[in-house]
Amino acid sequence: MIVSPKIRGFICTTAHPEGCAKHVEEQIAVVKKRGLISNGPKKVLVIGSSTGYGLSSRIAAAFGANAATIGVFFERPGSEDKTATAGWYNTVAFERQAHDAGLYARSFNGDAFSDEVKQEVIAAVKEDLGQVDLVIYSLASPRRTDPKTGEVYKSVLKPIGQVYTNKTLNTGTGSVDEVTIEPAEGDDIEQTVKVMGGEDWEMWMDALLAAGVLSEEVQTVSYSYIGPEVTWPIYKNGTIGKAKEDLEKVQRSLDAKLAKISGKAWVSVNKALVTQASSAIPVVPLYISLLYKAMKAAGNHEDTIEQMDRLLRERLYNGNPQPDEAGRIRVDDWEMSPEIQELVGKRWTEVNTENLNQLADFEGYQSSFLRLFGFGLEGVDYTKDSDIAVCVPSLA
Repeated sequence: MIVSPKIRGFICTTAHPEGCAKHVEEQIAVVKKRGLISNGPKKVLVIGSSTGYGLSSRIAAAFGANAATIGVFFERPGSEDKTATAGWYNTVAFERQAHDAGLYARSFNGDAFSDEVKQEVIAAVKEDLGQVDLVIYSLASPRRTDPKTGEVYKSVLKPIGQVYTNKTLNTGTGSVDEVTIEPAEGDDIEQTVKVMGGEDWEMWMDALLAAGVLSEEVQTVSYSYIGPEVTWPIYKNGTIGKAKEDLEKVQRSLDAKLAKISGKAWVSVNKALVTQASSAIPVVPLYISLLYKAMKAAGNHEDTIEQMDRLLRERLYNGNPQPDEAGRIRVDDWEMSPEIQELVGKRWTEVNTENLNQLADFEGYQSSFLRLFGFGLEGVDYTKDSDIAVCVPSLA
């Protein structure tokens, strides 16, 4: 069938298989151009490997360090009349490229929060790799089922303590509007921490450690975001910020547990980018559009693949992680530079619907969003029929 984008709110309900494949190819090319990562990881588990930072992490490890990779995700395959999710097509493309390059790649499609998937992955590590030397945790989900109790938790994006009103960007119309968000109530904070905090990361690492499938000097990293003060009420100081505080608490706990095998746990604070997760957060799309304009002009804009390649190449595997005062790795350093933040802050006060395209890179935002789903990539004929039922090789 011929596939075109169908956008509903902050998601695209269709994905283009050839477009997603092209997007993966472009990311691989970025990594290959930079050469091999010396002393890079060799056996890598990526939990949340099909889109965004998780996908780019898997690509950077595989094609930057020739690493064998196992990926875990929850995606929908295609059918005769409905496209798969973008993450499914991304994984099809990644595995094909990895296998063509002679690299081991195996994937698991299921609920990564469940004990069953954890045990399936552990069995695969034992059977195929023996141990892993890097575990990347990059899950982004609006809900989580507790594997012990069966209770379903749902996250919310809300401020804490007071109503929050600020500018936001209507990505459907291109208008700069005002958004008002009611504060968290009831058990909103606890629910969000259960979904987006560190509990599942710790469960994964505990299970891997108990099974003996973590190598000496293993490293594990989970991703976070801090951002500028303008986003803090909805992010850093909001419900999601409480979840990230829990993530950092778990990082310290894992550090202690991994010390017995000379291992290390990290939280990496990454740059604000257009991802399926960030698109859902009010205020953030406008900030990202302003940020893109400023960083592209400065010549230091990075997408997820440049970020993850830099994380591996210049922080985790060069002996110089450069942790901040809280022990976090900061690859948001270029975003948070005083020059960039001063310019973005000034433009934030000035931006409105009329001058949006002058002050912000809304076109770049839209392009990045569509590329997540395989649309708008050069070299792809979007007028041709696509095979929407392609399978992930290791799941076929």
